[in-house]
Amino acid sequence: MRVRVVGAGVVGLTSALCLAQAGHQVEVVAATTGNGTTSSVAAALWYPYRAYPRAEVTRWSATTYQVLRGLTADPSSGVRMRSGRELFRQRTSDPWWRDAVPELGRVAVERLPPGYVDGYELRVPVVDMAVHLPWLLGKLAAVGVVLRVGQVDDLAAAFEGVDAVVNCTGLASRRLLHDETLTPVRGQVVVVAQFGLSEWFLDQNDPRQLVYVVPRNDTVLLGGTAEEGDEGLDVQPATSAAILERCTELVPALGQARILSHRVGLRPGRPSVRLETEVTDHGPVVHCYGHGGAGVTLSYGCAEDVAALVSGLS
Repeated sequence: MRVRVVGAGVVGLTSALCLAQAGHQVEVVAATTGNGTTSSVAAALWYPYRAYPRAEVTRWSATTYQVLRGLTADPSSGVRMRSGRELFRQRTSDPWWRDAVPELGRVAVERLPPGYVDGYELRVPVVDMAVHLPWLLGKLAAVGVVLRVGQVDDLAAAFEGVDAVVNCTGLASRRLLHDETLTPVRGQVVVVAQFGLSEWFLDQNDPRQLVYVVPRNDTVLLGGTAEEGDEGLDVQPATSAAILERCTELVPALGQARILSHRVGLRPGRPSVRLETEVTDHGPVVHCYGHGGAGVTLSYGCAEDVAALVSGLS
């Protein structure tokens, strides 16, 4: 089939790749690509954050975990397996997504920082999006997928010359489809130069004032915020200072790290991921959006479902 994917974040690009690998003729069209996407701001630590429903998210996350782990064999993919700790200030049970990972242990008492009483310890994929997004574009070009920059204001117009449309527009589906269940969840991060850190850290005890420290090859990403309903894309200096303070308290070596940049992105919050086929007067649309803070974590799993839905149309 001839398929047009709308959206060039990680969900759109992985969907396009799976579709092409399934034998379809694919074009991607998007208003923004690369650094202009929300995906480029992501910490891209494999973690099912603010995404629902739980059963499907666990399944998609498990698939993506396996795919990303396989990609570590290709250094140019920007994916590495890294060990880390999620820390808690009170006793907690195993996470609802436990079945998505092969191993998950408890942090030994002697490895808990002051003020923490419990924690998970696990090894998961970490994706450097500055590397992985261009890598995906290269893979798409190699299988004949065309990327076109352009604004899509009406899905009906997206059907010109194709048999099916795949909608991976994230938060933009609020405007494109008038989906008022979508809510922006603002995330601000600080990027510092790598200083020899190999382990990631996560603290979600305050759901609005998050603490995460995620190392990549050349940089370390520090976060963060989860400001529901806030659509401001300007960097807030006071917020950056607070992020640095929280992260340095957890990882004191950050006090000497060199700041490289400040980034802001809007997560596409939704009560549940929308992944389904809609039959319109113009043709079938497969929707795949509303991944919350887990676009990278769900990407390859959702992309496989997108490809299966499109193949089922022919």
